Amino acid sequence: MLSENKAPEYQHTLASEVTISGVGIHSGETVTMRLKPADAHTGIVFQRVDLPGKPTVKADVDNVIETTRSTTIGSGEARVSTIEHLMAALFANGIDNVCIEIDGAEVPILDGSSAPFVEAIVRTGRQQQGAQKTWYTLQHNIVLVDEDKKVEMVAMPYDGYRLNTLIDFNSVVLGTQHASLKDITDFNEQIAGCRTFCFFHELEYLFDNNLIKGGNKDNAIVVVDKPVTEAQVQKLSKYFDDIAIPEGRGYLNNEQLRFDNEPARHKLLDVVGDLALVGMPFKAHVIANKPGHATNVAFAKKIKEHLKKNRIKAEVPVYDIEQPPLFDVVAIEKILPHRYPMLMVDKIIELTEKQVVGIKSVTYNEPFFQGHFPGNYVMPGVLMVEALAQCGGILAIPKDTDDKYDTYFIKIDNCKFKQKVVPGDTLILKMELSNPIRRGLCEMKGTIFVNNKIAVEADLVAQIVKRPKNND
Repeated sequence: MLSENKAPEYQHTLASEVTISGVGIHSGETVTMRLKPADAHTGIVFQRVDLPGKPTVKADVDNVIETTRSTTIGSGEARVSTIEHLMAALFANGIDNVCIEIDGAEVPILDGSSAPFVEAIVRTGRQQQGAQKTWYTLQHNIVLVDEDKKVEMVAMPYDGYRLNTLIDFNSVVLGTQHASLKDITDFNEQIAGCRTFCFFHELEYLFDNNLIKGGNKDNAIVVVDKPVTEAQVQKLSKYFDDIAIPEGRGYLNNEQLRFDNEPARHKLLDVVGDLALVGMPFKAHVIANKPGHATNVAFAKKIKEHLKKNRIKAEVPVYDIEQPPLFDVVAIEKILPHRYPMLMVDKIIELTEKQVVGIKSVTYNEPFFQGHFPGNYVMPGVLMVEALAQCGGILAIPKDTDDKYDTYFIKIDNCKFKQKVVPGDTLILKMELSNPIRRGLCEMKGTIFVNNKIAVEADLVAQIVKRPKNND
C-alpha cells in the first residue's frame, strides 16, 4: 500500500535549452544532445532526430531492451543507450519533464560520471510548473534476490530517498567497498563526480566485441589487479596513448581516485539512474548488494509494478453517498451550458483551486444505450471523455457572475480506455489542473474511476469562451 506525500510540491522542467556533445563510450561516435524544456506530465523523452520521422522513446523501465555494460531503451526505431548517468543527474536535480533531442544512438560518456550533466543542469536552472508532483512512500519492503549473481536489493519505507551500496569483485585492489547517500540532495557533491570503471583484464574482450570504441583513460577508471603481459600492453596500446602499468597492482596510468570508494559510489550512481526509470517518484531507503544494470532494471520493474497496483487505492477520491454534494444537478446547470441529454455530471463532491471531483451515475435509461449496443450495453468512450470535460468546466468556469461561458475542446492527448462501463456503474470523475489557466486555455489531467479501478484517463485542453449577451 502507498501513502501520498501531502506536502505541496510541483513538477519542474529546465529553465532553458541545454546542448551537450561528446563521444559514446561503446559506439565511439560523436553525439550532440539538446535538452529542451517540456510540458508537465511529459516525463523524460528521447527523440532520435537523426532518424526518419524523428521517433521518440520515453525513459521508462518498460522500454529497457538491453543491460549489457549499460542501460538501453528502445521503442520502434528509436533506440538510445548508456542513459543511466544522465538519468541520475536529472532525477537527483528534480527535473521531471524534458525532451532530449539526440543525433545518435548513445548518450555521450563525457568524463564517465554524471558531473558534466549536473553542471549543465545547474547552470541553466529549473523552471517550476503548475502541475503538482506526487511522491509515494512504500508501506512494506520490496525485495529482489538473484542467487546466481549473489545480488540482493531491498527498498524499505523511509521518509526521504536514501541509498546504500556494497560491491565486492573479489579484487585485491578494490576489496569490499561500501557507499551511502543519506539524502538525494547530496548527490551533486558526493556521487555525481564518481566515474565508471572496468578491469584491465576485461579490456581485450570489450574492444574485441566492439563495446568500448569510445573508451579511453579520460572517461573511465581501469583497475589493474592481475599480472599484465607485454603482449597485452602492445595489443591495447593502439586504443590507449601512453599506457602506464602500475608496479604490482593499482590503477592504469596511476590514476588518482576522487574518493577512496569511488567505484562503490559510481555503482550507487548507476542505481539512482536505473531506478529513475520507474517513472513514478517514490520515497524509500534502498540497499543494493552487488548491483548491476540487469538487476537494477529488474528491481525497478518490481517497484513500478507495486506502485501501479497500489497507487489507484491512494488516488481514488472518497465517495460517501451519505454526504450532501457541493453542487447538485440544479447547481451544475447554473454553471454549465449543457442540458439533457448531454449533461454528463450529476453532482460535484470535491472542489479546490486545482482539482474537482464529480459523479456520473450510469443507468439503463441513458438514451445512447438504445443503439450502443442492443443486448450489450456499453457507454461510449467519447461520452466519458465529455463527462470529464464537463467536470473540468466546473473548476474552470467563473461561478460568481451572471455571465455565461462555453468550453470547446482544443486537444485530447494520452487518452486510454481501460475497462468498459455498463448500466449500474458509477463514474468518479477526477480533473486536475496541469498548468494555470491562461487566456482562457485550460490544461487538465482527467481520470475516471469505476469500482476502484481506472476506467479512462486523458490529458485535455479546452478553450473557455464567454458567450455574447444576445446569445443567452
